[in-house]
Amino acid sequence: MKVNICVNFPGNCADAIAYYEQHLGAKLMGKMIWSDMPGDPKNVPPGMENKVLHARFRLGDTVVMASDGPKVEPMRSAYLSLSMDSNEEAERIYAALTDGGEVFMAMGETFFAHRFGQFRDKFGVNWMVIHEKPMGPR
Repeated sequence: MKVNICVNFPGNCADAIAYYEQHLGAKLMGKMIWSDMPGDPKNVPPGMENKVLHARFRLGDTVVMASDGPKVEPMRSAYLSLSMDSNEEAERIYAALTDGGEVFMAMGETFFAHRFGQFRDKFGVNWMVIHEKPMGPR
């Protein structure tokens, strides 16, 4: 079994992917806008013609699917978690993704991580950034 990630955006999907390319090294693999959808153009929600119907981008070792929807609300209970190899990289990513976003837990040290923070970015996506501490066997 393989779990895939699909993130829906409220009309800013292309901007989010461009931001993730710039700050996270994401690589766009393909993109289709609503007006490119085969079939009756009446099936395209009004105002969505130039928005993203389906995109795929690589983020590290993970492929993320993304799209714009006419009535998308910010995620409430799911987070994309980025595991970093250093405090410096965790701090850099945290700073980039919290710019214009909402911090739920400020970046800091915890019993399980050298650095850990939780937030929603300016595009409505919830993130956790972590530089984990080694954990022994139980």
